Amino acid sequence: MPPRADRAGPADAGPVGPGIAVLRRRPAPVLLLAAVALAFVSLAPAPADAAAGKWVVKGGGFGHGVGMSQWGAYGMAEKGSSATEIIRHYYKGTRVSKLRKARNVRVLLAVASSPVRFSGIESACGRKLSRKRTYGARLNGRRVVLTRRNGKAIANCGPLLQSGHDGRVTFNGYGAYRGGVKVVPSQDPRGSLNLINVVPINAYVKGVIANEVISSWPMESLKAQAVAARSYALASGIDGNGFDLYPDTRSQVYGGVSSETVRTNQAAQKTSSRVASYRNRIAQTFFFDTSGGRTENVENVWFGEPVPYLKSVNDPYDSISPMHRWTYRFSQREINDRLSSYLKVKGSLKRVKVTKRGRSPRVIWARLYGTRGTAKIRGDSLQSALGLPDRLILGIRRK
Repeated sequence: MPPRADRAGPADAGPVGPGIAVLRRRPAPVLLLAAVALAFVSLAPAPADAAAGKWVVKGGGFGHGVGMSQWGAYGMAEKGSSATEIIRHYYKGTRVSKLRKARNVRVLLAVASSPVRFSGIESACGRKLSRKRTYGARLNGRRVVLTRRNGKAIANCGPLLQSGHDGRVTFNGYGAYRGGVKVVPSQDPRGSLNLINVVPINAYVKGVIANEVISSWPMESLKAQAVAARSYALASGIDGNGFDLYPDTRSQVYGGVSSETVRTNQAAQKTSSRVASYRNRIAQTFFFDTSGGRTENVENVWFGEPVPYLKSVNDPYDSISPMHRWTYRFSQREINDRLSSYLKVKGSLKRVKVTKRGRSPRVIWARLYGTRGTAKIRGDSLQSALGLPDRLILGIRRK
């Protein structure tokens, strides 16, 4: 998702790429998430005297609002829609097509202190190795040295160590992952290593779906998530120091083999190599948790250029989400602290007026009125200042 100031990668991560999600989380089973959502709303940041607060903020949704709503996809699948129909609903004008050739992605698992250890590879740095043995990588200046488990050097790998990517590798301290290993010196002057998993895209998707949705959800919604995850990874890669993707919400949540499930792996297999494409290019398929009833145009969320397939669409089945609607309450003191201090507006807040909404209708711009001045505020800043799960603010008033 487009660059945001609240996304900071590792010290050597390089520029944060266009694939940044915000407030996207793994949906939990309906009853559990309902309890979590109630707790989330009831625990809105507020001081003890806010129970009888003078300000009430009502809204809905959870996330940035662009692309596929995961709860909406769940609802569509429950009503009989196929994965292809779900994809084409949320990404207008796209089609589901098959990749012409195999693709790999490179996922940064960690910026780790030297040395690092791993097992499961059969070759690296021009040397044949045993999958059953543990090997290591350590820094020697700006070069990577392949070692045995005891630290004895086997080969000088130069600027990088890389194995094959068609197996399964276990990174000590991080678990087992499909694919292979790549190690490069980080840009951290303290001398650390970028530990990277090089993995075929279809294997990568197995490590994503189970961490983004629940495996008991309808198969067509899982398949839609697989297509979206595969497309997003290939369209949103960043030019990192030896890697394309992060293993968390800066890209999408990616776990090891132990995080996979039978049903989510089936969804990955049934959609193998399938991606959403628009005019013969892979679409950047943003997704998020809950829309509140309608998704939003991308330009109204990240203030960039419009994208033909990232337009606002009706999301009629999203109401199944426990975050479809929420209410927050604030005392006068707290809302003053959060908004007056944030915007340097003097005095006490009297009124908040939304001056521009998107199609969803998420807040794009609003104006704060205080006893001693006014200020213009963007919707994302208002959301952040109040600690709201979404900028779909339907009402904000003082009792």
